Amino acid sequence: MKHMIQWAFSSGTYERGMKQFLETGGPDPEGVRTIGRWHAPGTMYGFHLVEADPVDVTKLTSQWASLVDLTITPVIDDDEAKKGLSATF
Repeated sequence: MKHMIQWAFSSGTYERGMKQFLETGGPDPEGVRTIGRWHAPGTMYGFHLVEADPVDVTKLTSQWASLVDLTITPVIDDDEAKKGLSATF
């Protein structure tokens, strides 16, 4: 299942978080596959699209939870949405 993770640093955690990201690269834990990661230039937020079981998403997000506010949204692509919609329409 795909999950869109939005993160937002506070001004008090931004520097520590960026240093952690630069040092580690933000690797995926076992069971998580990054599809893409985007940073909003000039802000303290961004997006990370992953494919993983929800339990494995927890492994990833718990590494950053003390530094950022997280919003995690399960998402599907157009083809997956069409399959679900076709049952109704």
